[in-house]
Amino acid sequence: MFLENTVNHKEQFGWIEVICGSMFSGKTEELIRRLKRAQFARQKVEIFKPAIDVRYDETKVVSHDANEIRSTPVPAAANIPILADGCDVVGIDEAQFFDDEIVRVCNDLANKGVRVIVAGLDMDFKGNPFGPMPSLMATAEYVTKVHAVCTRTGNLAQYSYRKSKNDNLVLLGEVEEYEPLSRGAFYKAMMRDKVRNMKVNYAEEVTSKPQNKDA
Repeated sequence: MFLENTVNHKEQFGWIEVICGSMFSGKTEELIRRLKRAQFARQKVEIFKPAIDVRYDETKVVSHDANEIRSTPVPAAANIPILADGCDVVGIDEAQFFDDEIVRVCNDLANKGVRVIVAGLDMDFKGNPFGPMPSLMATAEYVTKVHAVCTRTGNLAQYSYRKSKNDNLVLLGEVEEYEPLSRGAFYKAMMRDKVRNMKVNYAEEVTSKPQNKDA
């Protein structure tokens, strides 16, 4: 369980908390829980999300369970410091979609005494570290990795498998495009996709070759 850093009240520095995991693991749900708790304590809280995230609402951070909290959409991480001036707590959702500047922004806020809570996917749909998340996790005081339940095995899931053929790194979507998979299920799914693509490429190569006809 996460405990707020209250050991030395004289220290004027804040800290960074990172909540990471796969799709459908409850990252945003946990982010909203911590932020609402801070609001209940009458702390000044500001929440930000990337402007491209308009899946549920243009201005609110909304979890898959329909929990929501007011937020400010921003096009880039550089917009956050000015908007967060005077805050006690800053929340940032979908941090993987921000540019690398988000790492400096979070650390600058923490150095000024702000509690920074960041949520985001730690891996992309190929199972690779996603954007600035590794650096945020490395510089954070607290890292919470949450898990979904694998749709194929029932085990803990840490991978976000993309069911569609779209190969763009950024693809906003829900259960139609993604499903959470365990390590074993993800490995098998990726191997099947690789074999399927090899067969398709081979078939296309054969059909595109000119046919030799006897005179």
